[in-house]
Amino acid sequence: MNWATITSILYLLAWVLFIVALFIVPRNRKPGEATAWLMLIFLLPYFGFLLFLIFGSPKLSKGRRAMQRTMSETLTKATNDLQQHPEMASMATLFDPPIPDRYQPLVCLNQQLGSMPAFGGNTVELLPDYQGAVDRIVEDIDRAKRYIHVEYFMFADDSTGARVIDALIRAQGRGVKCRVLIDDLGDTGFKKPIVPRLRAGSVEVHLMLPMEMVGKEWSRPDLRNHRKIVVVDGQVGFTGSQNIIDHDYHKSGNIKKGLHYIELVARVTGPIVVQLDAAFRTDWYSETRVVLTRDTAPEVAFAPVKTGEVLCQVLPSGPGFENDNNLKLFVALFHAARQKITIANPYFVPDESLMVAITSAAQRGVEVTLIVSEIGDQFLVYHAQRSFYEQLLQAGVKIYRYKSPVLLHAKHLSIDDDIAVIGSSNLDPRSFQLDLEVTLICYDKGVVTDMQVVFTDYLRHSAPLRLNEWETRPASAKFFDNLARLTSSLQ
Repeated sequence: MNWATITSILYLLAWVLFIVALFIVPRNRKPGEATAWLMLIFLLPYFGFLLFLIFGSPKLSKGRRAMQRTMSETLTKATNDLQQHPEMASMATLFDPPIPDRYQPLVCLNQQLGSMPAFGGNTVELLPDYQGAVDRIVEDIDRAKRYIHVEYFMFADDSTGARVIDALIRAQGRGVKCRVLIDDLGDTGFKKPIVPRLRAGSVEVHLMLPMEMVGKEWSRPDLRNHRKIVVVDGQVGFTGSQNIIDHDYHKSGNIKKGLHYIELVARVTGPIVVQLDAAFRTDWYSETRVVLTRDTAPEVAFAPVKTGEVLCQVLPSGPGFENDNNLKLFVALFHAARQKITIANPYFVPDESLMVAITSAAQRGVEVTLIVSEIGDQFLVYHAQRSFYEQLLQAGVKIYRYKSPVLLHAKHLSIDDDIAVIGSSNLDPRSFQLDLEVTLICYDKGVVTDMQVVFTDYLRHSAPLRLNEWETRPASAKFFDNLARLTSSLQ
């Protein structure tokens, strides 16, 4: 067979691949994302099609999605039983509180997406100090009496993480049941020392979404569990942006630049802790096939108590769900805003619906402020994010960049003066489609007031971005920004 014949066959096969791709790529996929994949396959048929086979599906395996549906149905039934149980009549204002008209559509949306309603009677404390947040977690672990649930994307046995590890081992030693979940890929390089140390201390630990290249559990390797959750005795919970690791993340580039991360964590008490625990239990079931109930884990049985007046709701999201839960929440929130939107997020790469929501809010007179970092730790995301600044500024969005060498890794926002949102979710395609995330929504003016104090501190360390200055940035920067923007659709 001569070279001309081989070339002809390869050419025909390339067209066959492209025609096949026309049938399978656009199915249930956003137009921009489908177009990006088709362009890649058309330009690089064999390599592009291989990448699509590996990374083309943004969903977990059928088995894991089935487990998510099972847990969602279980949560719905448990909530209904709780609200209708005669013994709960005196606690109706906690588990079935009156919802003001202002919040009703958002509460309903989140419940439909994540199977968890709004619970009243909570207290929310914001912890902006990196080591201070770890201090509070360790203090609550040391006070635990029954059980502790810990779930992190990154958990290192370093000067920061060792304190939490030691506290867990102490708790397990005094009879408190400790369970730990750590993402398999996110903790690459850290899990080798931490997992044996925890197990040596009799702490039960499992890796989330373990890398499996074959079998029924296979899914694309970059679908990760990005959640950050701590639950102590069902009475105290923590969530937010912070991993349990030193604030330079042990990245050589960060250390060389002097770059370090700042975060925001919420410490919550009251009935809402039940919902954070439900997110943990769902992930525990996915990794162990064990449902933590009164029968399988008697220590988890508890009676939630009122600790405050804050109305809260937890929304889990990720590729185990049929919808992009967190994206729908953020779009709904931006459309609901009347006076003010303030956002702090390290990775802002909006899809079309989110971009329309935020720019239209600014154009109808809502004061929209976006606080990001002056520097980035991920090249493509950093440049893709920058490609949206001009359009945002033209729409009237105020952009502030936190000055180097700090990377603002906190992920929270407020709507008007009465809705605060904090969690693990970035505002980018990865968090919307590929990562399991958890988001806490607080319908409360007091929490927003506290969050505005944090925003004010960010602004003191930030510089405003001006449209005329941004439009005159170097051509090379514009090239990399626009090129990175194209790759953001390849999810």
